Amino acid sequence: MSQTRIPCLLMRGGTSKGAYFLASDLPSEPALRDQVLLAAMGSPDRRQIDGIGGADSLTSKVAIIQQSTRADADVDYLFAQVLVDEPRVDYGQNCGNILAGVGPFAIERGLVMVAGATTAVRIFMQNTGQIAVAQVPTENGAVRYSGEARIDGVPGTAAPLLIAFDDVAGSSCGALLPTGNLIERFDGIEVTCIDNGMPVVLLRAEDLGCSGYESHEQLDADFELKARLESIRLQAGPRMNLGNVSQRNVPKMCLVSAPRNGGSLNTRSFIPHRCHSAIGVFGAVSAATACLLPGTVASSVARLGAGEVQRLSVEHPTGEFTVEITQHDGEIVSSALMRTARLLFDGMVCVPTLIFNGATPGATL
Repeated sequence: MSQTRIPCLLMRGGTSKGAYFLASDLPSEPALRDQVLLAAMGSPDRRQIDGIGGADSLTSKVAIIQQSTRADADVDYLFAQVLVDEPRVDYGQNCGNILAGVGPFAIERGLVMVAGATTAVRIFMQNTGQIAVAQVPTENGAVRYSGEARIDGVPGTAAPLLIAFDDVAGSSCGALLPTGNLIERFDGIEVTCIDNGMPVVLLRAEDLGCSGYESHEQLDADFELKARLESIRLQAGPRMNLGNVSQRNVPKMCLVSAPRNGGSLNTRSFIPHRCHSAIGVFGAVSAATACLLPGTVASSVARLGAGEVQRLSVEHPTGEFTVEITQHDGEIVSSALMRTARLLFDGMVCVPTLIFNGATPGATL
């Protein structure tokens, strides 16, 4: 046979879409595994015409999942960003949208048994070393996907899926404020470097000659702006303990401005070289967290309520994203958010046998 068939679930997680695999169904050797993922998604090719990728970074994502041996987790989740037009797979970040599908996948594949109307799935996020707990709606022994919850960026409604994080601060950079300062200055521009689940560089839109309310298409076509952002990003990377980031998808760049639609903060996020039509899950968590830290570029334009538990609405080009953050004695304690997910396809993805013949056993990641 010229094609190797690999079991796969195609799932929408939040506002992203990805291929979900059991680790044991993929090669154990990392370089070979990357070749398999590139072939499955159809990269490198801007249309990804020879694979199941959707020709967009938001639809060229992979979740690799296995039963966990940890006492505090049910499953281990490794996120892989398959680049669309480069022959490269990036494991240097997490994805909170694809994370939304991990709990349902674990139940679909029998890694976690249903436990009533809601089933808690404890997920060890291998990319960052933290635990997330997903509360998955279930009924009649199966995942319930239908419901009345609505999230911006996804048509229709679905069952609400709550995800809580207790310790994602400094997940990639080693500290919530990896440079040790609330404000840094690169190329004469004030920025805040923060990592509460995702390394992000926050900049006031007005400092770069923007209103902050431009459409993502307008900003994506502003090559001068993107060149300025990339210059700052390359300088910020080493200061954030990320090293040379020229070939990495982190840190993300995020323009901030005052909210216009009753929210807490308005954002335009770059991931990192294209302007996002919305904002990533952990990017929203990091941006919202910065609002609560007096002296950051975000706090200077944010509108906040009072109390140790706050729900912050992060506005973006196609709607808003609500993050709940708990503080105690001025310290960030936990964050939580609501996503939805849906199973789209259950079957086999095929890759050329010349790349992978299926004989290499999977292994613990």
